[in-house]
Amino acid sequence: MKILVAEPLAASALDLLRAEPGFEVIESNPKEYRAHLPTADALIVRSAVKVTSEVLDQAPCLRVVGRAGIGTDNIDMAVATERGVLVMNTPGGNAVSVAEHTLALMLALARSIPQASASTRAGRWEKKKFLGTELRGKTLGVIGLGNIGVAVVRLARPFGMKMVAHDPYVAAQLAADEDVELVPLDELYRRSDYITLHVSLTNQTQGMLNRAAFAKMQEGVRIVNCARGELIDTAALDEALASGKVAGAALDVFAPEPPPAEYPLFARDSVVATPHIAGSTEEAQEEVSLRIAEQIREYLKTGVAVNAVNMPAVSAEEFRHLRPYLQLAKRLGSFVAQISTGSPQGVRLTYSGKLAEGNTNLIRNAALAGMLNRFLSQRANLVNAAQIAAGRGWRIDEVRGARLQYTDSISVVLRTDRGESTAEGTVLLNDSPRLLNVDGIQVEAPLHGHLVFMKNRDVPGVIGRVGTVLGENKINIANFSLGRRENHCDPAEPAEAVAVVHIDEPIPERVLELLRESPAVKFACAVELD
Repeated sequence: MKILVAEPLAASALDLLRAEPGFEVIESNPKEYRAHLPTADALIVRSAVKVTSEVLDQAPCLRVVGRAGIGTDNIDMAVATERGVLVMNTPGGNAVSVAEHTLALMLALARSIPQASASTRAGRWEKKKFLGTELRGKTLGVIGLGNIGVAVVRLARPFGMKMVAHDPYVAAQLAADEDVELVPLDELYRRSDYITLHVSLTNQTQGMLNRAAFAKMQEGVRIVNCARGELIDTAALDEALASGKVAGAALDVFAPEPPPAEYPLFARDSVVATPHIAGSTEEAQEEVSLRIAEQIREYLKTGVAVNAVNMPAVSAEEFRHLRPYLQLAKRLGSFVAQISTGSPQGVRLTYSGKLAEGNTNLIRNAALAGMLNRFLSQRANLVNAAQIAAGRGWRIDEVRGARLQYTDSISVVLRTDRGESTAEGTVLLNDSPRLLNVDGIQVEAPLHGHLVFMKNRDVPGVIGRVGTVLGENKINIANFSLGRRENHCDPAEPAEAVAVVHIDEPIPERVLELLRESPAVKFACAVELD
């Protein structure tokens, strides 16, 4: 497999990937990497490379994009998901570095360090001009209490600062554990002497520090941004600095990057600027490089997705437990898709046993992928299956805790405009997926390889006819499973029966036609399972 490294990665990370048998590592750069996209299985980027729809169009083999860092706004997530390309990042890998830079910028604002340094180097001795303020006793407002926000809180506490934070997605207990008061955003604006941003860029957060926000802040507030430049309305910040509402701003990020030479904020002495280096320490670069290399290796080798951004998240341990059930769900989905007729309209999945107690999103996606790949040329997988199914108008229902035939089993129902098809299965001790039930009729069969599925009237001669037709056409039977539904309404009428025949090679259509010629056979089709 080919791993394309489009931006600089630590040597230790490259060595880790190169040591893996079967991996070919291609080192490139943001200007030349596109030449290698057509054969790349994995792409590793930082922030300079923009993984757009055009880039993804050039990478038909791509399975995963790894972002060495936390921000993924340089990756078109919607298109990556649609193409079934997993996107992963390394949250927390540079948290300490960014937090330390945030504190450094706060101190630079409090003591006018860059301005005092420039003045002193110019031969001036302006002690009175650079009268500073202490951090002690000031209120720090942290917007975003993730890994970096928490690291900032821990570093700021020894300075004697009071902490308030706003993050609608964080548990109150986490904030309490860090001795941070969670407050509404407007209250944070009103109470804070320093405000630091540590949120991702979304439609909701873009331009969040705007004229209305600055109007709610106290006079002389100081702003620090080591997250994303787009979080701040530049014109509004410039006005707030001019009026004195904002006493100073320290910016490590800009929109665009690099900013133009005539960037208006650079004309103000109250602005401290650094070139997006908050996460750029030797330790952080080594950490995120190694993390993304390990995650890419694990995903390509085992399918375990750590820090996935566009796929339902489970731990590596959970994934290893779920893996045989993902295979089961995918094959059940593929099975019902191949025995169904008509246009698909909806899916119902039922989970029993411990499966019903856990995260079933991946199992759902696996079953959907198994179905969709029988109907569509578009690749469906754990990343994009739910999106594709929803886009086609399928209704997806999930039932947990129902009593099925076996503990830890899965039932998949595919509804079409011509009826429903149902298959239930479980995983045996050797992690082998096994079919247990079709359309309410018990029938046990392996869920792999080449199968023939039949519905027939339970009358003498059917089994013999199947054996004769397959034998005459040199098709060997590996396993023959039968089941029937008792006809309690009219015992004189033959019961409805099903057969699942496991054979050693694909069955030609002409042989299926011979099976269908039997008056007792109501339906017969081939089922191919990977």
